[in-house]
Amino acid sequence: MNTTTLNPTAALDQAPAEPAALAHESAAPAQEGIRELGPELGVAGFLMLLGALVVFDSLRMGAGWADDGPQSGYFPFYIGLMLVASSGFVLFKALACWMGREQAGGQPALLTRTFVGRDELKLVLAMLVPATLYVVAMGFVGLYASSIVLIAWFMRRHGGFGWPLSAAVSVGVPLTVFLVFERWFLVPLPKGPIEGLLGL
Repeated sequence: MNTTTLNPTAALDQAPAEPAALAHESAAPAQEGIRELGPELGVAGFLMLLGALVVFDSLRMGAGWADDGPQSGYFPFYIGLMLVASSGFVLFKALACWMGREQAGGQPALLTRTFVGRDELKLVLAMLVPATLYVVAMGFVGLYASSIVLIAWFMRRHGGFGWPLSAAVSVGVPLTVFLVFERWFLVPLPKGPIEGLLGL
């Protein structure tokens, strides 16, 4: 005789717990970070402004049809119009969602969905900030000195390599670039005061 039919509580105890786990996951709070609304508004507004500038400059150059063919701003004018129209549509939808006209589950969709989480944003900034400083420093100290600092920073901070290997690679890579471009192809690259002191 089947013991499960005699003891219904045992069957309940043996029931899988997946639905409860899924319910617990669905009740978990959303990951903190940047919501989709901000990037939607920012990118759409920027592209709309860019398209308006293209239209204005095309009209200044001439966006009509001359005797010998289209004027200089003819094609850019219509490309700018399409850019303004498409970005304006995206901007309108984002504003409508922000004002609560478009609802998704009782909440504006762009206000609830996460564009990038806090952990992902930290990873992006960990790469973006040093790269930005590298580009800025290149105008003051040149390509080679800034490359040495950047490579050493990434190897030590994110790679966890020791100082001997980090120093060897961070100096060896710019040195190789110098020999290939400056000496072999005779292509000058941005230099700073350090290369001037060394007579390079």
